[in-house]
Amino acid sequence: MPEAANGGAPEAEKQPWLALVGLGEDGVAGLGPQAREALERAGTVLGGDRHLAMIPTVPDQERISWPSPLTEALPWIEARRGQPVCVLASGDPFWFGIGATLSRRIAPEEIAAHPAPSAFSLAAARMGWPLQETCCLSVHGRDLERVIPWVQPGARLLLLSWDGTTPASIARLLEDRGFGDSTLTVLARMGGPGEDRMEARAADWRVAEVEALNTVAVTCRAAPGTRGIARTAGRPDEDFAHDGSITKREVRAVTLAHLAPGRGELLWDIGAGSGAVGVEWMLADPSNRAVAVEARPERAERIRANARDLGVPELECVEGRAPEALAGLLAPDAVFIGGGLSSPGLVERCREALPPGGRLVANSVTLEGDAALAAAHERFGGQLVRLEVSRAEPLGGFSGWAPLRPVTVWSLVVA
Repeated sequence: MPEAANGGAPEAEKQPWLALVGLGEDGVAGLGPQAREALERAGTVLGGDRHLAMIPTVPDQERISWPSPLTEALPWIEARRGQPVCVLASGDPFWFGIGATLSRRIAPEEIAAHPAPSAFSLAAARMGWPLQETCCLSVHGRDLERVIPWVQPGARLLLLSWDGTTPASIARLLEDRGFGDSTLTVLARMGGPGEDRMEARAADWRVAEVEALNTVAVTCRAAPGTRGIARTAGRPDEDFAHDGSITKREVRAVTLAHLAPGRGELLWDIGAGSGAVGVEWMLADPSNRAVAVEARPERAERIRANARDLGVPELECVEGRAPEALAGLLAPDAVFIGGGLSSPGLVERCREALPPGGRLVANSVTLEGDAALAAAHERFGGQLVRLEVSRAEPLGGFSGWAPLRPVTVWSLVVA
């Protein structure tokens, strides 16, 4: 009989022992009969102090408040496998909640989930917004800059706040980016007797702190001439701080096309310069990750600043020279070599790190780099492309073509 992947009971013997119960502001009164039964028969109940205070006392029932960090409680839960355990959560535990964390350690067949309406569902109902057409994000324990790519003219956002100061921070961010005319609606304690609502333009927001448990609804409105971050690769060079070491937008668009970002994938951006390729890789999908490897400290600082300004603050920057700086990094799904082609063994190291289906792209603007790419093409195969781009610039009273440096692009999909 096959054993469970997590080392627990055989697949055929698994039974739900962990109840995951979502609570709303109405507490136990809002629970269905199955959720009530799971709560009452649990030998151990874990939850935040606020949630534990909502439920009635059950004789001999063990009550445990979440520790800090919360992950310290996971071994306690696993140690009670096979016994009735109940974990309390806010609303829907599988929407920016504890559910995803638990399901990474405990098989879904061992969990009986009883979700309540999420804050997103409640907020959409209050605003009259179709939830499927609304961007739902959490800034609870996450960088506020993650909101930036979604701030677009006409967009509707629902944001789970970190605390009572979050709405004011969102208002400042919107105003700084030319979206001060956006409307912020702060919804607090939805579904309970103390439900509250506050609304104002971002530019007019003057409340430093509101109720800690709140969700912010944003109707994005841009000032004339203001646009959000483009949704496709090849964003303007001036969007990135750089010292000239940047993959130009026309070449960057081709480079990203060859890298073919998917979902939940990791990129190594080697010789990152401004970090533009890594930033655009992460902007392609919010679940993507990138590691920028850059030898110069001043450029590494620019990379971090660009990542924050363009809404991907989780981009990791490693200072050092490849291939030595690659030691210890998680295996990538794709690699871009924008600099350092002359480093012995770099191409081979990157090729070896990639799984079947992984993509390797390298660009060169020098004769020495071209020679390295020709050798790599001869050894590993792939495609060689020569890009020559010219931009129109003023020439006296007219305009003329100013050529950029020709770029050689080598791309390989690992078999």
